[in-house]
Amino acid sequence: MPKSRIISFLLVLILIPLFTYAEEMPLINSIVIKGLKRIDETAIKSKITQKPGEPISQEKTNEDIKNIFKMGYFDDVRAEIEPFEGGIKLIYFVREKPTIVRIELQGNEEFDDAKLREKLTITTGAIADAVLIQDNANKLRAFYEEEGYWLSRIVPVINNIGPDDVGLTYQIEEGPRIKIKKILTEGNKTLSSGKIKGVMETREWWLFSFVTSSGYFKKERMESDIERIRDLYFNNGYIKVVVGEPTIELAESKKEMVITIPISEGDRYGVSSIGLSGNKVFGEEVIKQRMKMAPGEPFSKATLRRDIFSISELYSENGYALITVTPDLIPDENMKTVEVSLRIDEGQKYRIGRIEISGNTKTRDKVIRREVRLDEGDVFNSALIKRSYERINNLNYFETVEMVPKPRTGESLVDIDIKVKERPTGFFSIGGGYSSVEKFIAMVELTQGNLFGRGQFIKLRGEFGGRTTYYDMTFRDPWFLDKPLSFSANVYKIDKEFIDYSKEATGFGVSIGKRLSEYVWTDIAYNFEDAKISDISEDASDLIKDQEGSQTTSSITPSITRDSRDNYLDPSRGSRNSLYVTYAGLGGTNNFFKGGIDSAWYFPIGSTTAMLRGRFGYAAGVGGKELPLYERFYVGGIYTIRGLGYGEAGPRDEETDDPIGGTEELILNAEYIFPLITDLRLKGVIFFDAGNAYDDFENFGELRYTTGLGLRWISPVGPVRIEWGYNLDRKPDERQSRFEFAFGSFF
Repeated sequence: MPKSRIISFLLVLILIPLFTYAEEMPLINSIVIKGLKRIDETAIKSKITQKPGEPISQEKTNEDIKNIFKMGYFDDVRAEIEPFEGGIKLIYFVREKPTIVRIELQGNEEFDDAKLREKLTITTGAIADAVLIQDNANKLRAFYEEEGYWLSRIVPVINNIGPDDVGLTYQIEEGPRIKIKKILTEGNKTLSSGKIKGVMETREWWLFSFVTSSGYFKKERMESDIERIRDLYFNNGYIKVVVGEPTIELAESKKEMVITIPISEGDRYGVSSIGLSGNKVFGEEVIKQRMKMAPGEPFSKATLRRDIFSISELYSENGYALITVTPDLIPDENMKTVEVSLRIDEGQKYRIGRIEISGNTKTRDKVIRREVRLDEGDVFNSALIKRSYERINNLNYFETVEMVPKPRTGESLVDIDIKVKERPTGFFSIGGGYSSVEKFIAMVELTQGNLFGRGQFIKLRGEFGGRTTYYDMTFRDPWFLDKPLSFSANVYKIDKEFIDYSKEATGFGVSIGKRLSEYVWTDIAYNFEDAKISDISEDASDLIKDQEGSQTTSSITPSITRDSRDNYLDPSRGSRNSLYVTYAGLGGTNNFFKGGIDSAWYFPIGSTTAMLRGRFGYAAGVGGKELPLYERFYVGGIYTIRGLGYGEAGPRDEETDDPIGGTEELILNAEYIFPLITDLRLKGVIFFDAGNAYDDFENFGELRYTTGLGLRWISPVGPVRIEWGYNLDRKPDERQSRFEFAFGSFF
């Protein structure tokens, strides 16, 4: 130990006889701190336990020096005494650590200084503490590792600038970016390497690693992967599995690595019995009906976790807000079985106390409160709290929504704090773009999704494309007259060029709806449209030529919808099912019937989602009238069958071979949606589409097939889709594949 760190009490031994008898210690008459320059003296004295008027204590002095040194501000701390007014003066001498006046980065080429400084918590003016300096070197090292620079080295160098000032330089050796060439497993016999790698976030490098940031070794991610592998084995009954530290072997090029994960599986354990204790509210049979785990089955940690959650739900949905279920596992090494015992602490039954709303600077309280499925005084119900969160979140008025239950101390009441953070709901945009159908587009739009904070929607839009000119004004009130009724109205004008004709139309519509239950609502809409078919090509089909001129449509459309999706913009579970029927003939020149069924289902698979959707539509003229061209079903494009052009999946004119739409349609879609960059809410999608339009039921069931992939982005101003579809049964005049994009609601 350096001499400056040795606490010397030689003066104490010399001076004690001058002041006291052999059995007495001198009194402290004064305590002084010397050597301070920047540190406040009060902070030092708060660490000193000895007080003036007390006898000097070597033990306390030693402890005080240690406490001062632990503050981290000093390189040296020592104590001395000297005679003072009949006693002694206790003097603590300190030497402060120097101050960092300059921080530099050297050797970094892949990342600029600004990017690296974001990772540092040390700043100029800080004390040159070795622990803090090294901690920041580790932060830089972790950042480089996250970016794939596994061989990077960060060395902190301190340079003296003045007596009390130093400069800090981080010397950086970035090294090459190392890709994961292969991930190997050793010792696994019952579970395949593919299954094991399937639960890992660490991936081998592939073509799109630059987007997903996978394919590079990251220590924290690998540590999490080891736990995931353990859980995989636990879920298959291998409760004694041992997953060792991965070994890493670098290629000679130092640009690739092979990771090997050693595994010792052990024996498989089954469930011998399941016991319950502490349950009084619900009987054993009721509780076990909620459980999937059963005697004789392999033990599964995931199943046990789901069962505990299911039992907790049973109680929390019936007022028991503080239910706890504690598992106890007793393995039998000889029989290779596990006895599962669940201890239930039911607690007491709670009711809802106050429901407080905060953070809504614009949105009125009633707009939020009417989405809450519980009232003050109701029995606590976790399922209704969850549903309330989904409904408030689906308003799309808020960046974040929190629902925090707070049990009151000493009372059987739970207050609910609803905390929201407003997001912009009004947009004014003027811009242009390019559409795969319209080519170049100009657009102006004014939208307010939460008008005056009342939850009402209004939109004014004008769109000018290569084939379409469109004006629309829409108003919608989801709680008309503050009742569970919806009302909407719109007026529009559209000029659209189809392949062999043009349509000019002006119209308006009104609708009113009512919610029948939590997930079901119905509405009835009236629409009037005055349309004109013109500019018909000479070689157009007779079907088109027969409808030249002006026609009016006066129609009524009742519909019913059940929507249980957890999130309308980006669902991961639930379904949306709807049925509509349109009858045109309440005046006007057109007379037709049109109906459709649409069913979409979402299934969560870990952090990914599978979606299955089916649609069927039928339309026909009534009273000897033809079905209008623009009411026929045109299948093909980003909203129906991706990879096909508008109307390509359906009937064609026998002479011109142009799509003419059908009177029936059948569309089937399957999607697998997975996260790419979670923070940006960017996802990828792989899809398979099948469908067609028909002119009669003779050919019904003959389908066109496509597949492809795409990107989904929940942008700050709405969802964006970019998708590429591949035509699996291309006809001579069709393209093999198509890129398409859309801005608006997802599929």
